[in-house]
Amino acid sequence: MASGARRVPVGARASGPIGYRPRVPTTSRGAAWAPTLGRSVRLLRDFRYEQPDPDRFYRALAEDSVGQVGTYTDLDGATVLDVGAGPGYFADAFAAAGARYCAVDADVGELSGKGRSPGRNTVLGSGLDLPFADGALDVAYSSNVLEHVPDPWRMCAEMVRVTRPGGLVFVSYTVWFGPWGGHETAPWHYLGGARARRRYVRRTGHEPKNRYGESLFPVTVAAARRWAAAQDTADVVAVLPRYHPAWARWVSAVPVLGEVATWNLAVILRPR
Repeated sequence: MASGARRVPVGARASGPIGYRPRVPTTSRGAAWAPTLGRSVRLLRDFRYEQPDPDRFYRALAEDSVGQVGTYTDLDGATVLDVGAGPGYFADAFAAAGARYCAVDADVGELSGKGRSPGRNTVLGSGLDLPFADGALDVAYSSNVLEHVPDPWRMCAEMVRVTRPGGLVFVSYTVWFGPWGGHETAPWHYLGGARARRRYVRRTGHEPKNRYGESLFPVTVAAARRWAAAQDTADVVAVLPRYHPAWARWVSAVPVLGEVATWNLAVILRPR
């Protein structure tokens, strides 16, 4: 770890600014958000609908994500930046929590995925060079984007840069050696990303949406832990499997096992 960095134990809740007491967010069902086994099972069930019914899947994921972020900081009135926002599901969920939401995405097609034009609080730009001033935001958030950029840790550093001291950075991504690391080429990515991509082309006659080496890159749990320990601009609040129940969060800290069993990793930081 870089000199002067303060680590909070993995899985711990952020202490937050002086005087802040983390609240327990509620879902649209009226239930308090909690990392329970039931919540993990519901997300797994919803994941089956990502292709046939994306509205169902992404709305459930967005609501869950806002609940999870809300356990680390108060979102009511907070300015939230969503890096790699996509077609607006997260915008709706953060707005419902009272946040002032803005988004940055490099792909107009992704932003228009729900059949509507990008909102007025949407900026076209790269996560590797965020068009925001230092410390301009309360929360920087990104979901399942890191594995799609060629320099993931530069993107993380940029998110820390644009977030005010005491704010929150929440980054999550699909782990390469997890069961869905290859996205639509899984599970053949275990034999190599390039090989899995060629196999997909042979089988379907066209390239996958997520092309290994171009728009899909192998990001591991170990790499995230190394980067988090080496950087010295933010305190590390937690590095944990995003979708696991609380009692199973330890798996991401185990070498090899964590790479396979984590599925999706969340790195949570508080800039200094």
